[in-house]
Amino acid sequence: MEKPSVFISNKINAGLYLFNISIIDRIEDRPTSIEREIFPVMAEEKKIFQMVLPGYWMDIGQPHDYLSGQTLHLSSLATQAPGELAKGANIVGNVMIHESATVDPSSTIGPNVVIGAGCKVGPGSLIKNSTLLAGSTVDSSSFMDGSILGWKSSIGKWCRVTGLSVIAEDVQIKNETYLNGTKILPHKGVNGSHPEAGKIIM
Repeated sequence: MEKPSVFISNKINAGLYLFNISIIDRIEDRPTSIEREIFPVMAEEKKIFQMVLPGYWMDIGQPHDYLSGQTLHLSSLATQAPGELAKGANIVGNVMIHESATVDPSSTIGPNVVIGAGCKVGPGSLIKNSTLLAGSTVDSSSFMDGSILGWKSSIGKWCRVTGLSVIAEDVQIKNETYLNGTKILPHKGVNGSHPEAGKIIM
């Protein structure tokens, strides 16, 4: 049942199926919804089964949901697998840093930060409640809070990136730029002050 109006279960269909080849006989030669047309019949016949996976699930289709999910995941690691979290004098709260990333010890990272593979953070920066995707860089003396930095993108010196700014792939944020809730499409160079939340730079 997709998006039921009344409570049915605290489980969700993760969309992973293992079929016997005989399912082909159930599908007519026309566009068919497995979930809406085939599964209900199989359920009535008691020929459909579930496997409950351990862990948790969250819809992270929106940037704010992604960052909320990241915070929950880091909190889970703190109790379930604390060895996966970064430690150090410059680490505040729950932080995950890929082993290939480099972070200058004079920068403060956290809480709730994930720094991906090959990322670099220069001296004197402060990053919290944010994600740096693989290959991205933050130069010196910049501040990033509650935002997402895309693959192979860069933030220059003395920048301020806040308010759920989302920076796509291969974007260069020039020195002394201010972003507040700004969405930036791929392959751009951006500078100046952008204080109005919700602005999209195409």
